[in-house]
Amino acid sequence: MGALHDGHLSLVRRSLAENDLTVLSIFVNPAQFAPHEDLATYPRTLPRDLELLAQQTFSLSGADAQGQVQGQVRTPSAVFLPSVHDMYPTGIVQDVAQQKGTFVEVKGYSHQMEGQSRPTFFRGVATVVTKLFNAVQPTNAYFGQKDIQQGLLLRRMCRDLLLPNPAPERLHICPTARDPSDGLALSSRNAYMSEKERGVAGTLYKALQAAESAWTSGKTKTECVASALDIISTATARAVDEGIEMKLEYVELNDSETFEVLDSASKKDTAGCEAVILSGALRVGKTRLIDNIVIGDLNRTVP
Repeated sequence: MGALHDGHLSLVRRSLAENDLTVLSIFVNPAQFAPHEDLATYPRTLPRDLELLAQQTFSLSGADAQGQVQGQVRTPSAVFLPSVHDMYPTGIVQDVAQQKGTFVEVKGYSHQMEGQSRPTFFRGVATVVTKLFNAVQPTNAYFGQKDIQQGLLLRRMCRDLLLPNPAPERLHICPTARDPSDGLALSSRNAYMSEKERGVAGTLYKALQAAESAWTSGKTKTECVASALDIISTATARAVDEGIEMKLEYVELNDSETFEVLDSASKKDTAGCEAVILSGALRVGKTRLIDNIVIGDLNRTVP
């Protein structure tokens, strides 16, 4: 949705490395925002975005299968900048009950995890991505792991709708880009935080790391979550002393295929799924941060 940071650019660089042509879409999608959310204030930095994209290059180190010459440099081929009318010719309002036209829903996979607090979000995501895929017809598509439920849901959507491009296995979920100082997942919304708030924002990732360590050591799900809550509780108390409001929304472990919550007694050896999603959401001031760690082989989770 624009306001590009190095997380976005890492996806661009991977596409440049793996494809002859790279197309990036930038579109702040109204259907992803509930009426009370930040559509009007979401950061829009198109001139800067285009400057950053122009700087992204990949140099081929040798001839590829098509015999391209050594030293060829790939750069982004196109930026798709549709208008709201282009994407929603029937019109669009944020209130789902008032919307008219064609929308896409992935039933049974949109109410868990992030869908609990944002019940219409994935409807908006599935709809706009279907439109973008239809317009561009990409052989490969690249999404960041920070929005893990989105990426896995879109893989399923590609399969269910028999989309020719991209095939489910060609929708790639790439590792989350992080701030090297504290591990905070890069996000356009990080710009909303004050300097003091930014100083405690890495708490969520530290809490998830603690839960991951507990899980891999054989602790139960309940014990893993408790280890994360201990870190967040301690950090929250310190933040209050500094005048910073922190509020945890959730820390949870879910099956990566069904998104269902793991049983409280589940352990690493008995989870019964190829990969487990350990995720959380934390509010720091007015900014809502989300993050996750995938434990297991995510690439085997292709419907």
